[in-house]
Amino acid sequence: MPAMWWVVGAVAAVVLLAAYLGWTAHRVERVHVRAQSAERALDAHLMRRAAAAAVVAEQADIVELYAAARLALDAGADERESAENDLTRQLQSITLSGGDPATRTLVASSRRVVLARQVHTDLVRDALTARRRPLVRALRMARRYPLPQYFDIEEPPMPPAIPAPAAPVPAVPLEPV
Repeated sequence: MPAMWWVVGAVAAVVLLAAYLGWTAHRVERVHVRAQSAERALDAHLMRRAAAAAVVAEQADIVELYAAARLALDAGADERESAENDLTRQLQSITLSGGDPATRTLVASSRRVVLARQVHTDLVRDALTARRRPLVRALRMARRYPLPQYFDIEEPPMPPAIPAPAAPVPAVPLEPV
């Protein structure tokens, strides 16, 4: 009878260890998937910002901004950070004013880039932290996932939102009292 308790205890320990390893493996997978999704979202927002910058540059006839926007749109993976930094510097050198739709789109997409970059940086940091855990390294739980990379671009300032033009309020005659 006493040997049976040892068997039950050993089985319970194995079950608990297996549950913990499964939970850890799922956590590593989830954080890497989220980091990959954040990278794709950041890329999409950067492309939208570059396209909006090209439109604004065409309308305002700003050659340097247009060239930087085109380079950002056409850049390969190895030169993408440099192209985005050039575009950020060009955007910082101009004053965005006016309520036209193209400028509002550029401001909105620039604000989204700032937020997407913050989310991406946080998730890459979390994925790298999960990879550095001794158990994850020992059991090579992260071997299926590519090493997440930070996207090192200059921190673009959060541009102020340009309010949409207010619709005219129709004049309503007052009723007699």
